[in-house]
Amino acid sequence: MITIEQIKQLREETGASPVKIKKALEESGEDVQKAKELLKSWGAVKAGEKSDRETNDGLIDFYVHPNAKSGVLLDIRCETDFVAKNPDFKNLAHEVCLQIAALNPETVEALLAQPWVKDESKTIKSLVEEATAKIGEKIEINKFTRYEI
Repeated sequence: MITIEQIKQLREETGASPVKIKKALEESGEDVQKAKELLKSWGAVKAGEKSDRETNDGLIDFYVHPNAKSGVLLDIRCETDFVAKNPDFKNLAHEVCLQIAALNPETVEALLAQPWVKDESKTIKSLVEEATAKIGEKIEINKFTRYEI
């Protein structure tokens, strides 16, 4: 029997809707770990379905290291201004800025392939795909610049 605790746990870990969580738990035989993997795979499918959409909105985010010797400017795109103002989208932008500051990738492609500094089991690409699935719009990193003195 699926419990509220299982749904709460998966909701906190994945951000998926309770309906999708319930479906994943049913399909996984109520195995929370398998349900989490199912939700992730569905997120990747959802991100793929949105790949042909245009990203005409977004934001410019920045990060300056506390020593003021390095910083990052990031151009991250989404489909609507509504999502550009969304706290989850802004948090993703901040996490990507921190990643760029820490590992200094040369290109967007190199950035997307990097393991995330906060959880090396995920890449930046998978982080963007998870945000796309959660938010419901195509998200893409357009460009970035890292400065260092």
